[in-house]
Formats: sequence, structure tokens, C-alpha cells
Amino acid sequence: MSRDLKFTRNIGIAAHIDAGKTTTTERILFYTGVNHKIGEVHDGASTMDWMEQEAERGITITSAATTCSWNFPTDQGKILPESKPYHFNIIDTPGHVDFTVEVNRSLRVLDGLVFLFSAVDGVEPQSETNWRLADNYKVARMGFVNKMDRQGADFLNVVNQVKTMLGSNAVPIVLPIGAEEDFKGVVDLIKNRAIIWDEAGQGATFEVVPIPEDMKAEVLEYREKLVEAVADYDDTLMEKFFEDPDSISEEEINEALRKATIDLSIIPMTCGSSFKNKGVQFMLDAVCKYLPSPLDKDDIKGTDPRTDLDITRKPDVNEPFAALAFKIATDPFVGRLAFFRAYSGRLDAGSYILNTRSGDKERISRIYQMHANKQNPVEYIEAGDIGAAVGFKSIKTGDTMCDEKHPIVLESMVFPDPVIGIAVEPKTKADQDKMGNALAKLAEEDPTFQVKTDEASGQTIISGMGELHLDILVDRMRREFKVEVNQGQPQVEYKENLTRVAQHREVYKKQSGGKGKFADIVFELGPADEGKIGLEFINEIKGGNVPREFVPAIEKGFKAAMKNGPLAGFEVEGIKVVLKDGSFHAVDSDALSFEMAAKLGFKEAGRAAKPVIMEPIMKLEVVTPEEYMGNIIGDLNKRRGTISGQEEKNGAVVIKGSVPLSEMFGYVTTLRTLSSGRATSSMELEKYQATPQNVAEEIIAKAKG
Repeated sequence: MSRDLKFTRNIGIAAHIDAGKTTTTERILFYTGVNHKIGEVHDGASTMDWMEQEAERGITITSAATTCSWNFPTDQGKILPESKPYHFNIIDTPGHVDFTVEVNRSLRVLDGLVFLFSAVDGVEPQSETNWRLADNYKVARMGFVNKMDRQGADFLNVVNQVKTMLGSNAVPIVLPIGAEEDFKGVVDLIKNRAIIWDEAGQGATFEVVPIPEDMKAEVLEYREKLVEAVADYDDTLMEKFFEDPDSISEEEINEALRKATIDLSIIPMTCGSSFKNKGVQFMLDAVCKYLPSPLDKDDIKGTDPRTDLDITRKPDVNEPFAALAFKIATDPFVGRLAFFRAYSGRLDAGSYILNTRSGDKERISRIYQMHANKQNPVEYIEAGDIGAAVGFKSIKTGDTMCDEKHPIVLESMVFPDPVIGIAVEPKTKADQDKMGNALAKLAEEDPTFQVKTDEASGQTIISGMGELHLDILVDRMRREFKVEVNQGQPQVEYKENLTRVAQHREVYKKQSGGKGKFADIVFELGPADEGKIGLEFINEIKGGNVPREFVPAIEKGFKAAMKNGPLAGFEVEGIKVVLKDGSFHAVDSDALSFEMAAKLGFKEAGRAAKPVIMEPIMKLEVVTPEEYMGNIIGDLNKRRGTISGQEEKNGAVVIKGSVPLSEMFGYVTTLRTLSSGRATSSMELEKYQATPQNVAEEIIAKAKG
């Protein structure tokens, strides 16, 4: 029987590293009855951090999906006759910047997000990155301020930071009773009552108590602010608010707050301490009340591959099947697992689907609902649900799976290019073949991980989003694929760019008895238009100076040549080629000759188009006690860094700036030395920028070395 989609929630848990995402998810699994024991991150026993590397390092590396159900509404932890089981698909995402891709692809398929903030640290750099990603995908979210039991916890300060730093309308729907070690409950501003959690029952039950005397004025103030924010959103409530704010009922507040949350107009903020089992069920109730079900989202848009016309699919089991594969994982027991979100229709185990990217018909042998790295087999998956399937011959992240008779192409996902690479070589002959297999599987799973062979040295270069990213991948090769490798020093992934337009004529001629080779092209080569990447190719040849069938070969030649820039052989990100004229020979000209002419012409014209080396610039944030600030800024200046600002935060100084990635290898160790181990830093890619002349000369000399 079909589940009522009204009671389904596809949600993610996202935050900066170490705000307590996985601990919170573990509590959710415990309260929803999936786990009978709470797994702790610090013991290396959490369910969601199932990879060995995650357990060892205490961080989340891969987003884990799980399924559970939660009865709502309940009262004081007791299930009421009108309670309904809500079906949750939850994705616990990583917080570390090197694994942003995991957050990116998860947000693409989620309807709602619980955003965690640490009550002590507030909004941190990765919170901002993930928040921007959620804005891009228009994902409704609510805030959960965790770690209220910690020293320095300040709920309202964090709410204020979410407002100012993230530019959102954050509205508290609770106020904490006590803070730090005295944190014991909350005042529910909508029901206008205080609740205290039962310590003995692991926070599963609570009692309603009178609002503490010393909080009454504050509760009144914040309840008024909440009612005003809701009335601001809903015109009918606004009239009531002006007549008599107290006449607005609890149901009306909840209904308007739900609409405003789904519309991204209000971010409801709650608080708790996941580690101490406080506030998690209140947050789950709020997910049921305010975050959207698949029915609250717009119909999914796509294109018909046969006609290129726009089409939509409703979240309805009777529509043709359409789903998006958002993650590929290799499981030692079941093989390649494709995680997917079904947007419409129904998929039965054993049935066929069409992959619109490859054009292949694929048979889905088995379907699972996931619980971290364990699979529960199911007979089918319906619209609005998230599952994993086995049986694909070729599938990539971002592929559309759909009904063969009703093809649709859903918008795929865009991933950032890697910024850092290392050379790897197998330790023994036996590791040689295994390494190729391992790298292919890892690259299939992770779109930000790339493998290429350096033409000059013949080395295998693996590239990723940061040192930690590559560390983990090499570690996985060793453990999962039993491949031992030697690795070189990290190398920055530079790019090249053209800065001016150059005119060029390339004549390619070869005569060696019999049929020769001939191609002649006149073209203009220059930088791509702003914001464009790849090859922009314009054919302006009128008449038959170059026969039409050779033009695609010319385009192919330029495309291939971009992989090897004119300065030092780095990839050129974007160029514009205008084909002006040319000539051909009736016997000696062929497609290959014109392709070669384009490649050789690019090299020559590229040098005349004033190429520059582009390097990745990282956005850096350092949090340090004030006494070390001078040394840290001095060190950053030596690394060609520019400081963009400083601010006070919880008794420490936050230094913000931009630094070239090439200057930042091993920075964490230096920072520890400079600050006696008390400063922390976080980096993410900001942009690519032209290198200064002296640095460019060094890079070119090294590349040609």
C-alpha cells in the first residue's frame, strides 16, 4: 500500500565540522527505535560514521543515509490516539570543507535541512558554505543550536549570528531554561509552557512546569516577536495581530510558521544538547510540523530528450517513474550501489529503467532502504522516497533514471574542479593492476576526485579538494582495495588562461609518397567570455573554403589542445575560437589533418595570446587567542596572504583572509607552533587568480624541469 506522502520527510543534518551532527543523528536513531543503544562518536561506535577512517578520526567523511519513523504528535513523550507515524529519510552530511561535494549532492535531493550550530562557536566558516549551498537548492531549513550544556553556550547570540552573518530571518521558537551545566529544559514559545527533561529516561520524557518567574518578561518579549514574525508573513494574521495579538491561536501560528519555513521566509530556531539527550525529540516534532513533505515542493522540472521541450513530474505514484542518482558507493557485499531520490512513479525490484545520459536500458535487480552501511531489501520505492539500487552496468552521480516509455532528463549536478594533486605509484608489480581498479572505483564514487596520467613523466596523478581528501582516498585504497602505494609531494592544480586575442593561420602539410596530409585554417583565439568555461567555438566561414564535414574535427582539435596550455602544459579553463577562413586539398585533406592543424595552431596562437598561470586562492579563517594574532598575521603576509578583516568572537580573534594554496601546505603544523596549539584554521577554495610574474616563472621552470 502506498504511504501518504504528507507524512514523509526527506531531511539532512548539516553544519560546520564538530558541531555535533553525527551525535544528533545517533540520538534520532535511538528515539525512533532504530537503535536500542546510543552509539557515540568519541568511542568510535556511531552507526552513521561506519567507515574505519571516520571512527578513527571522529569525523564524517561520506554522507550516510538512514530511514526511520517518528510518531507525532506526542505529549510529554507519550503517543496520543491522533499520533501518526512520520517516515524520515535522513542524510548525515560531513562538515569538513574537503568533503563539501557530499553536502552538495545530498542537498540536491533533500526537501528540508536541520542546520546545527554549536551554542559556543555559533556560525563558523563551513556553516556559511553549506548555508549558501542550501540557498542555491532552495532547501527549507530550521536551526538547532546544539551543545547548550557547554561552557560559554549562548542561544540568543547564535540566533543573532544566523540573522546577521547568514542574512536570514532566524526566529526562536523556544528559550532555554538555564545554560551550561544548568541547562535543563526549554520554554516552548508557541504553546507558552515550560518543559524540563527527565534525566533518568535519557530525555525521552519530560514534565511540564510553570514558566520560571525570572524568565516571564523575556518569554513575553520573545513570544511577541515570534507572533509578529508570523503575522508579518500572513496578511490575515496581521489584521488579528493589530486587533489583539493574544487572539492568534496555536494552530494559526503553526500553520503560518510552516508556510513561512517552506517559503524560506523564516528559520525556526530550537536548542538542546544532543550528547546529554536534551531537545532532540522537540526538534523532531518541529521537523514534522514545519519542514516540507515531498508534496509541499514544486513539481520536478526536466526536459524530454526526444524533443528538448520542458516537462514536469508530480510527486505522485501514478506518474511515470523519474529519479536522480545522487551518490554511487561500492559495497563489499552487494557491489555498486546507486543512491537515488524518486521524484515520481514507482520502481519495482527486477524492473527496467532508462538511463538518459548513456541511453542504456538497465535492469534493477534489487532495491534497498539504507541504514548507514546496512541495507534492508524492499520490493519497491515510490515517489518522494530515497533508496539505493543494485544492478547498474554504467551509472554516474547526477544521472537520471526514468521510465523507458516516458523519458525525462532532470538537471544534473555541477561539481568543483580539484585544486590539489599527488603522484602515486604502486609499491609492487602485484599492486599495479589493483591500483587501476581501485582508482576507477573511487573516481566513480566521488566526482571531485580525478585520475590522470602525466604525459611527460608517465606518472599517475590523483587530484582532489584538499590534503585530507587525498589522505583519506589513499587510506581507502590500502584498506578496502588492499593496494599499497608510494605517494609524492602534494602539487597545486594550476590552470592557464589567455588574456588577449591573437590572429593566426596554420597550414599543416605532410608529403611522404602516395596520399599526403593537408589542412589550412585561419582563426582568432582569445579568452572565453566572462563566466564561461570550456570551448566557445564560432564558425564564420562562408562558402566552401573548408568543407562543412571538417569543421567538427577542427573543434575537436581545439578542445583536445586545451588540456595542454601553451605556457607550462596546465589545462586552459576557457577559450573562444572564431574560425575565419581556410583552404583544403581535394585529395590530401581529411578530418585528421584539420584536427592536427587546430592542435598545432592552438600552441602557436596560444603563445601570442599572452597566457598567464592561474593559481587557486583559498579563503582562510583563523581563530586565535589575541596574544598570538601578530605572529599569525606576519606569517600569513610571508605566504602572500591578504587579510580582509578581523573580529572578536567568544573571547578570541577571528582573522579572515585569502592565501594562495601553494603557500599553505603544512600550515596546520606551523599554526600550532605559532599559537602553542591554541589556534584553529579552516580553508576553502575562493577563486582562481593570475600568479605574480616571479612566481609564474618558477612554476614554468619546474613544469619544464
